[in-house]
Amino acid sequence: MDTPLDLPPSCESSPGPAIALYPGTFDPITNGHIDIIRRGLCLFDRIVVTVAVNDQKTPLFSLAERCALISECFPDLDGRIEVGATAGLIVEYARQHGARAIIRGLRAISDFDYEFQLALMNRRLERSVETVFLMTGFRWIYISSTGIKNAARLQGDISGLVPAHVERALAEKFAR
Repeated sequence: MDTPLDLPPSCESSPGPAIALYPGTFDPITNGHIDIIRRGLCLFDRIVVTVAVNDQKTPLFSLAERCALISECFPDLDGRIEVGATAGLIVEYARQHGARAIIRGLRAISDFDYEFQLALMNRRLERSVETVFLMTGFRWIYISSTGIKNAARLQGDISGLVPAHVERALAEKFAR
């Protein structure tokens, strides 16, 4: 006789809104990130956009600046978007915020290998939090925060790739 598989803890009915975490360094936030967040809101009631501290990266913007730049992107979504930051485990931060899922954007096959390993480690650390992959919109598939910073540093035209306030913040950083 076959034994049915147990449902993972993330499938258990839980009261309240469906909350997801969307972590990243967001140095800076791009229109690709914003596309993932807005599409994620079709799947979840609330998203906690989480600026993750990565010791292996030297950010251009401070943690506070990145959080402020993100918050300014969503004036129309007050209550559905929360912006936070953590230097700890993402799954622990997810648990603290009642998040059932971690949203990750995939641009290309090269992203998949890294993201797949990360998702498996997160599952190992916390079974009650699922990883949900969203394909990056075709329009944004080639952009990255690193590419945006490099173009801005050399006075390249980044209009349309980041919100106007982010474009201004980059111009100010590189004018110094």
